[in-house]
Amino acid sequence: MPRSVTFRQLEVFVAVARERTLTTAAQRLFLSKPAVSIALGELEKQCGHALFDRHRNRLYLNDHGRRLLPLADELLARGDVISQLFDDAALGGHLHIGASYTIGHQLLPWLLRAFREQTGHRQQQVTIANSAAICHALESFDLDLGMIEGRVADERFHVIPWRHDRMLVAASADHPLAGRQAVEIDELAEHEWLLREPGSGTREQFMRFIAPRLPQWRLGLEINSAEAIINAAAVGLGLTCLSELEARHALRDGRLVEIGLGWEMTREFSLVLHRDKYRSPLIERFLEFCRQYDDARPIGAA
Repeated sequence: MPRSVTFRQLEVFVAVARERTLTTAAQRLFLSKPAVSIALGELEKQCGHALFDRHRNRLYLNDHGRRLLPLADELLARGDVISQLFDDAALGGHLHIGASYTIGHQLLPWLLRAFREQTGHRQQQVTIANSAAICHALESFDLDLGMIEGRVADERFHVIPWRHDRMLVAASADHPLAGRQAVEIDELAEHEWLLREPGSGTREQFMRFIAPRLPQWRLGLEINSAEAIINAAAVGLGLTCLSELEARHALRDGRLVEIGLGWEMTREFSLVLHRDKYRSPLIERFLEFCRQYDDARPIGAA
């Protein structure tokens, strides 16, 4: 790396890699678009290579850019630690967490509260999206780590098994299948299903556990919100497959009832990092906290 490369140029490079346009990168950095263009051009000149492929006003990392991104991300992260080295906080730096919906809504608030109480760290940013979107953001180093419900087979990621979650089938209290001890799997094929969107961990579990056992199944409604699916099932629009964590309040107040299948469905929550991501002391502390806190007591318990 040439000695004349600056932190500002690396900040511009990383922002463009994440945003893919000069305009949005400039907005992210509170710079003018010409300033971003000049900084990127200088960096590419100093590196002796173009770092992006240009196509229809969007910029996509090429092989040279992909090689530089982990190093640039690490240098910026180390700079963040240095800038806060002598602050009073126990840990310095920003922590950007990506969480899939069930984890983000039902687990993460309680976990972050405990983490703040223990460490005094306050600079967290949370992005909640489906598991596929979280993994995509990890690819571009836009997140420090992900907390997801789905399975990941991509070798670019380091996946740490974290905890288990029970899945169940539920419906309204007056549904024809409600109130029975056990339901034969074939009977589920006679009713419409209310499901999350493709790419979500919950939809993946339906496709893994239930869909292969049915001779056929009908999609009644697809919604990218667990709460909306709960409400749709509660008013009788169909069956749904969802996390017990998401459903527990609706089950408790009688809006939903569990449909007994006679067999269990469980999935694994995972902590996910890009293998080339620099693990700052803050990231390592948060990972260790998650593992220890999970062993100590259930998260998000009512």
